[in-house]
Amino acid sequence: MIHFLTHDAGDDVGVAVVDLEAGMSCTGRNLSDNKSLTAKTVEAIPLGHKIALRDFAVGDSVTKYGCVIGKVVQPIRAGQHVHIHNLKTKRWA
Repeated sequence: MIHFLTHDAGDDVGVAVVDLEAGMSCTGRNLSDNKSLTAKTVEAIPLGHKIALRDFAVGDSVTKYGCVIGKVVQPIRAGQHVHIHNLKTKRWA
């Protein structure tokens, strides 16, 4: 079963295609090269929301669809929910 998708090999967040529970070992798929990915959630992540695929420090850029989408405003660990509480979108950064 696929739990999350990325769109570009350079993406460092995935998009949940099902609701993800905390502590889940997840399987992902990169749509550009069909590569299999794995991640483990550290908190629940709703369908359609982003999962961090690496650790981020404040000020780091987040890449989705092969493009920078924003800057990190709170530290994010791999497997955490990436959303407005820890990411300022590029439009408003």
